Amino acid sequence: MSGHSKWSKIKRKKASADAKRGKLFTKLIREITVAAKHGGGEPSANPRLRTAIDEARSLNMPNENIQRAIKRGTGELEGQTLEEVTYEAYGPHGVAILIEVVTDNRNRATGAIRYVLSRQNGSLGSQGSVAWQFKAQGIINVDAKKYDEDTIIAYALEGGAIDIKKDEDVYQIIVSPENLSKVKDILQNHNIEISSSELTKIPQSTVPLAEKEAEKLLKLYEALDELDDVQHVYANFDIPDAIMEKISSATG
Repeated sequence: MSGHSKWSKIKRKKASADAKRGKLFTKLIREITVAAKHGGGEPSANPRLRTAIDEARSLNMPNENIQRAIKRGTGELEGQTLEEVTYEAYGPHGVAILIEVVTDNRNRATGAIRYVLSRQNGSLGSQGSVAWQFKAQGIINVDAKKYDEDTIIAYALEGGAIDIKKDEDVYQIIVSPENLSKVKDILQNHNIEISSSELTKIPQSTVPLAEKEAEKLLKLYEALDELDDVQHVYANFDIPDAIMEKISSATG
């Protein structure tokens, strides 16, 4: 799998601690707000909004917080003026990095990202230098220990899934962004429990990294991901599973 998919596993293990600190909640509220702003406040017609709401609920965010964020996005309530910005960058060993930001202060966000990159042997790229290497897709994860593979494949294909892969004990269903809600509905209507889902950017090619290279890149990746204004970080690195297991164990 690509670096983003592997690192997402580690981040999910850390989600409870992040939520306690409030940082993850803040990012989710911003995501809900901008999703409602651009796609409307009805989750059934806005896959991005529905995905953000599902993640917020999985972390026990109060419904009143979710509804306030939606209303800020649709203009029913006043709030911060939030701007979406995408930065394109390069990390060590030529790894391409796409950084998606939601901020009320672009200058602050740019300065923070530039600082982190400079500290970790990375650099900002020009517009268009990196984005072309990534494709927007949806990913739905289902526990492979609970369900028959043929059943999952049949339901996923019914909804127009692009591909279904088995990664360890997880079925990974890859869909187009516009089909994410449709496939989720089909699975849930057949009592299939969804472990997680996300709208993401998948690299079209990857850069293989050895252990020392991986350590440097993941340090940069995590530092960017932890910035307050940063919503998502995507990178086209590929790291052997054995190394990712070491990292996962080290981060708890």
